[in-house]
Amino acid sequence: MLAMKFCRGCHLYGMPAMACGHLELLSIRLDFARKANDRSLSAAASTPGEAYDYVIVGAGSAGCVLAHRLSEDANNRVLLLEAGPRDNTWMIHMPAALMYCLKNRKYSWCYETEPQKYVDGRRFFWPRGKVLGGSSSINAMVYVRGHAYDFDRWEKEGAQGWSYADCLPYFRKCQTHELGANEYRGGDGPLYVSRGRSRNPLYKAFIDAAVQTGYPFTDDGNGYQQEGFGYFDMTIRDGKRCSTAVGYLKPAMARRNLSVITDALATKILFDKNRAVGMEYLHGRDTVKRAYASRDVILSGGAINSPQLLLLSGIGNGEDLKKMGIPVLAHLPGVGQNLQDHLELYVAQKCTQPLTLYSYQWKFPHNMVRAGLQWFTTSTGVASTSHLESGGFVRSSPDVPHPDIQFHFLPSVISDHGQKPAPCHAYQVHVGTMRPLGRGYLKLRTTDPRQNPIIEPNYLSNSEDVRDLRQCIRISREIFAQKAFDPFRGEELLPGSATQSDRDLDAFVRKTTETAYHPSCTAKMGSPKDPSTVVGPDLRVVGVEGLRVVDASIMPSIVSGNLNAATVMLAEKSADIILGRPPLPRSSAPVWKPSV
Repeated sequence: MLAMKFCRGCHLYGMPAMACGHLELLSIRLDFARKANDRSLSAAASTPGEAYDYVIVGAGSAGCVLAHRLSEDANNRVLLLEAGPRDNTWMIHMPAALMYCLKNRKYSWCYETEPQKYVDGRRFFWPRGKVLGGSSSINAMVYVRGHAYDFDRWEKEGAQGWSYADCLPYFRKCQTHELGANEYRGGDGPLYVSRGRSRNPLYKAFIDAAVQTGYPFTDDGNGYQQEGFGYFDMTIRDGKRCSTAVGYLKPAMARRNLSVITDALATKILFDKNRAVGMEYLHGRDTVKRAYASRDVILSGGAINSPQLLLLSGIGNGEDLKKMGIPVLAHLPGVGQNLQDHLELYVAQKCTQPLTLYSYQWKFPHNMVRAGLQWFTTSTGVASTSHLESGGFVRSSPDVPHPDIQFHFLPSVISDHGQKPAPCHAYQVHVGTMRPLGRGYLKLRTTDPRQNPIIEPNYLSNSEDVRDLRQCIRISREIFAQKAFDPFRGEELLPGSATQSDRDLDAFVRKTTETAYHPSCTAKMGSPKDPSTVVGPDLRVVGVEGLRVVDASIMPSIVSGNLNAATVMLAEKSADIILGRPPLPRSSAPVWKPSV
């Protein structure tokens, strides 16, 4: 008989890992398979100093897309470097187990910000994916593109050729949507997108309550009309996560012209005079290797790693680099600046019916084992969804041109990045503003590439951001007060019914607000005439040759929603630019405009 072993450190929205029916024997087999596969990858990889056409740093949401597209031509030799391991663990592929990887240093960078002056001096934990698939392997799988006007704003900010009409064809190219293709959705792309199947009545109650409040219903927040409430798209296929590693990289792994090296930490970009010619990286703990690129070195490490690597290589603010003893190759003061992120907070109520995920934690082992065994055998059941199946987008006031507040509804309550289980049957909404005014920065702490940089997001440094989060709480309360929640509504847990005044709400905001995990914009794309620009619309780093950046760091400004979908689109479009292909024809699909 096989012995089951419970893992109390792994939470599945309040369910420990053993809630998934994790078998000790299966864990051993998976670990053995992972080590064997890593050995085979390393053996297949090039010897130090071997040349490629393209060297891509970071096998995340963008890097996997680029590896797939650039290696489609058998004449292109492509190397993909990833600092983390492979993604062959059930903790990544089981949608409901997503919280386990956030604080697991094997799969996450586990960054931490500086103490935040305007948020009670708190440090914020920032998980970012360090594994094949990057953050698409550890995120909540909610597929939100942002609003059409975000991309029109990009073009106004200097990213010529990146308007919504230019980007929508690439959103479609990325995607296979289970509801079929139309002028907004794709039907044959590598990334599979689906709707939730859990049928929990609380999801519908949330949507109905929002409509009763006076907000519209939208049947596709990624299509004609973002504004309103409805069911979210998710990157889940047949009950399993569809990361970019699953959708893009794995189908390309059999190509002889694509090499993938895991556990490879990029340490420095190699230059011949003003041209990037390769990458130095640390393979394993102490083996320094080099790989050379005859066409392009491409940074796809994300909004933290890519600017950090630029700075380590002498590209950034010249004065700061000199203080660190780093020779200045290109004075680009915008590197590491313009840091933007979304904040969110939780409004929670007790549920008077046993419909939440409270029943799936260590107090109820029979439920945990049943859910796990069901997923391991059929990829169905409570473990086959990330549980963020409904939500919405609203404008904070009528004079705002498009939604600036986002809601994710969850039939449970979580805290501390999912590490603390629910105390009772309850539900909550994650709500936050999408276009904050505060701007932060990133700087080197040391010249050691293994050390995390200084991360200063400057959260709530603008008083309007505090006011907007206060408004988020009041709108959430108004929704929860509607008739649709009458059968389920218990007492308010967060912020608590006694928290009513502006002063008390603002104190709650500062005490409890958390990152929504969307750092971006630290190597912004724009006009080369703009001194804060890092890359041009062709993705080339200003002032040097042979070097491009393709990831969320180059967004000129943050999009109105989750980042992963926009990052994948950005990489798809970038692949055509890098390969010198003409862009896809511009879209003429209309965009909904509010009457008020």
